Amino acid sequence: MVSEIGYGMWGMADWKGSDDEESMRSLQLAVDLGCNFFDTAWAYGDGHSEKLLGQLVKANSKTKIYIATKIPPKNLQWPSRREFTLDDCFPPEHIEEYIHRSLDNAGLECFDVVQFHTWEDEWLEDERWINKITELKSQGLLNSVGISLNRWEPWNGIKTVKSGMIDAVQVIYNIFDQNPEDELFPACVEMQVAVIVRVPFDEGTLTGSLTKDSSWPEGDWRNTYFVPENLIPSVERADKLKKLLPEGMAMPEMALRFILNNQDVSTIIPGMRKPSHVKSNMSASDAGPLAEDFHKRLRVHRWDREPSDWSQ
Repeated sequence: MVSEIGYGMWGMADWKGSDDEESMRSLQLAVDLGCNFFDTAWAYGDGHSEKLLGQLVKANSKTKIYIATKIPPKNLQWPSRREFTLDDCFPPEHIEEYIHRSLDNAGLECFDVVQFHTWEDEWLEDERWINKITELKSQGLLNSVGISLNRWEPWNGIKTVKSGMIDAVQVIYNIFDQNPEDELFPACVEMQVAVIVRVPFDEGTLTGSLTKDSSWPEGDWRNTYFVPENLIPSVERADKLKKLLPEGMAMPEMALRFILNNQDVSTIIPGMRKPSHVKSNMSASDAGPLAEDFHKRLRVHRWDREPSDWSQ
């Protein structure tokens, strides 16, 4: 069993201002507070995040920590596009190479979950990927396999879920992005596929801390994501949610507890670079789902968006 609140480790390698010592303090605090699912990827600092996770596992040898990582696409293009083939992104030799690289980075012998960091449902027809994964699983290098879906494309994994070939799906799901409920989640329930929810705070807008003037250090990816056509409506929608907050509840707590209302979700992986983030997010699990009437009031804030050249 994995904890309701897991740990997303992207920010510990790729975001400006991350600090390894602070990251390790945050990771250890999460373990101490009951978090046992940690999600990383080779792409998070070319394996740097995986190395931090390996240190955490070794420091907690008596505690079962479930570890998930992701194989980067060979062409290093995020998100994937319809014209990309399996050979462009995940030819068999590339899959094997990066599973070994990630294991070496973490200093481990096996991952609980290995995910494809991009995915196209059409790749399901090319059996080379699953044949290679089955081979590597038989060698004891991984226990289960998953796919990570493009932003705002929950439909682009349903066929793969229904194939019975995978164990987990990672998808964006939050107060704004409720689309996975339509078809993806029912398919996962039918096939007993785990649901790993990322971006519970909509990249920051659902924390309530962003403004229409927010900016980030040079080189931070958020400068390219929060272009005016995204930042302004995102902040406006978040400001409407602030008016609904019950007394004593913060926006991040509301965002996480909204997701906890959905029993189809296996775990949520917010980024937590600082100990204060860990304490806040783990406490949301202790508080449990929102009252049903309040949950219904939040559901009307669903925002159906289409991928664009900035949505990554």
